[in-house]
Amino acid sequence: MRKLGIVPLASTVIPPRSGRSSRTVRSRRALGAALAAVLAIGLSACAPDPVSESFLSGENTGYVAADGAIVEIPVADRGETVAFGGVTEDGETFDSADLAGQVTVVNFWYAGCAPCRVEAEDLESVWQQYEDQGVSFVGINTRDQADTAKAFSEEFGVTYPSLIDVDTAEAKLAFAEAVPIAATPTTLVLDKQGRVAARIIGPIDGTSILSTLVKDALAEKS
Repeated sequence: MRKLGIVPLASTVIPPRSGRSSRTVRSRRALGAALAAVLAIGLSACAPDPVSESFLSGENTGYVAADGAIVEIPVADRGETVAFGGVTEDGETFDSADLAGQVTVVNFWYAGCAPCRVEAEDLESVWQQYEDQGVSFVGINTRDQADTAKAFSEEFGVTYPSLIDVDTAEAKLAFAEAVPIAATPTTLVLDKQGRVAARIIGPIDGTSILSTLVKDALAEKS
């Protein structure tokens, strides 16, 4: 009986005709590059937004550089009054109910946030401008303990109080339904009923815009 031999796989390959091999390789490489480009475009369309990217990277969590997005909410579209509270850096209990009837500016910040440092002087300036006109300012520190927050206030001359929210997130959660805080810094203007009337994402970039938003809220009828 005749035995069947096993023919090596390499011996079954027919050598290409002269001149076709290099062209085929080049064509396949070109096709591969084109497919890679299409894939890259598709992936970029699904890429995380800047807030997600900063969160996922773990660096300067939540801060979106040079955003400055400003949103004003018409009176008819404002939600319910936001009730919030907590303990300040001086250990005092704060309740937003004590600010009823006032326009309130709420600034979310933390000491290691570079743009928070840049905007601190402007926030204080607007606060000084409207302090005697039925306007209150409240900071909400999302990452620091009291000593760090106090050192920041002393360094940058901030005189309005800040709630220390790092352990409980009580104040931040109170705003979650009305306007989720996705970036730091974020500044909110609350109307006389305690509803969110305007939002600035990112540093306030000078005093004029925030001053105008506060003035507009003051001019509204109670």
